Order: sequence, then structure tokens, then C-alpha cells
Amino acid sequence: MNITRALKTLRGHIVLVHGLGEHMGRYAHVIQHLNDWGFAVRAYDQYGHGTASGKRGCLPSTDRLLDDLALVIDDTRKQMAAQDHANLPLILLGHSMGGLVAARFVSLNIRPIDALVLSSPALGAKLKAIDKLLLAVLPKIAPNLTVANGLDANKISHDPKVMKAYLADPLVHNKVSPRLGKWIMDNGAATLQTASTWSVPTLLMYAGQDKLVDAAASRRFTGLAPKSMLQSTCYENLYHEIFNEVNSSPVFEELKSWLEVRFG
Repeated sequence: MNITRALKTLRGHIVLVHGLGEHMGRYAHVIQHLNDWGFAVRAYDQYGHGTASGKRGCLPSTDRLLDDLALVIDDTRKQMAAQDHANLPLILLGHSMGGLVAARFVSLNIRPIDALVLSSPALGAKLKAIDKLLLAVLPKIAPNLTVANGLDANKISHDPKVMKAYLADPLVHNKVSPRLGKWIMDNGAATLQTASTWSVPTLLMYAGQDKLVDAAASRRFTGLAPKSMLQSTCYENLYHEIFNEVNSSPVFEELKSWLEVRFG
């Protein structure tokens, strides 16, 4: 789905990938900022999320999320060519699980991408010993059994209005299956292993007070990736949803500046 307004000066196209349990509709304010800065945006609901097909929180096959993103990228490239925009950059922006999907997509070079923006990516999961044990067993015997994902809505943002809207949103769910949980765990680790050879310009912004994903994984990625390819900032006092925090202005300012430097 394309979500964009008429732009006087078009600088590029951005494909936005949402996180676990949510949907693209929660990014209207992010998209508005990107439009204001001259970027057309395409967002979509991932399998098992929002208005997309599939049982909530499930993953029908190991590569489904990456395959779906490839389809979106291919169709976006097709639309760009039809609009004589083929020479413009195509940028991926992913949050949380969507950040992992986008980063893994780039690390595997599934399709060429001009740049990548990661918001609190799920490069590492906060798992207890019992969680690790269950993920070692359940994907083999009950891959699509859904359980509560354990995400604490009180820790997504310091803004009570954001938390209230999240809990009241009928398109938000709290489900995850063993196969999806294992995919997140395995692909976060696999993406970290590729950090030292990273070759796509990337902006990584993550929350220092993240209670939903492991911020230490973003720190490890920062330490391993080539400095010429990565700009990384830890917002020490923010919770997981850095675009939805009480003081999100520095986050948007950094994103705007980074995009302008590269695609201004």
C-alpha cells in the first residue's frame, strides 16, 4: 500500500516495515515527516499482522517475511520505473522485528537497496532460559502454536497516550508462534555475524532503556560494522518505540539530517 501525499520535490522512495504485533497504520506520523522531507513512502502489513492474511503471529514458512518484502521491493521498483523514478534511491526503514527483517534482507543481498534505516531492531531478543528451551523444542513439534509474545505495553513509550492507543488498537495483537520466535532469534544472530562486512549505508537508532529487544545487540552491531557504512546513536533514556516517545524530536532530527546528507 502506498501512503504518500503530493510532493513538490521527490528525493527518493522508502519502504517501511513494521514490528511484531503491530501494523503499518501506527506509522502515519513517521510517514508524514518523510513526505514533508521529500520522500514517497510505501508501507505494508506483514503476514499475520494488521489487515494482512494469516493467523496472528504465525509464520507459514521460514522465508515468508523476506519473500514478502522482496515482492514489495520488486513492485515498488516497477512503480518507480513507470513514474520515471528509476534513478531515485530506494531506502528500507524497519522498526523492531521489521528492522530485523530489513537488516536480514540487506545482509543476504536479496535485492539491491540504496540505504537502510533501523529503529530499535530486534537483532537480539530478551530471552529467559525457559524461553530458549521452548524455542529449541516447540518449532519442531508445534510450529504454529500461538502464545502471548510477552511484550509489555507499558514499556513501548513513556507517553501514556501512546500506550493507551496501542492497547485500544483492534489491529494490534500480542501473539507469536514458536516458528516466528525462532526465526527472530536465529536471524538476529545471523545478521550480527555479517556486520563486519556491511556494505549498505545504514542509520541505526536504538533505545538505551529498551525492555522489549536487547539493546546490547545493536551495540555489538555498531562495534562490528565498518564506520564508513554506519551511523549509530543510542538514545539512552528512551523506551523501545523511539518514534513514539515523549521527546522524539532528536530522533526525527537525526533521521532528517542523515537522509538530507545522502539524498538532499
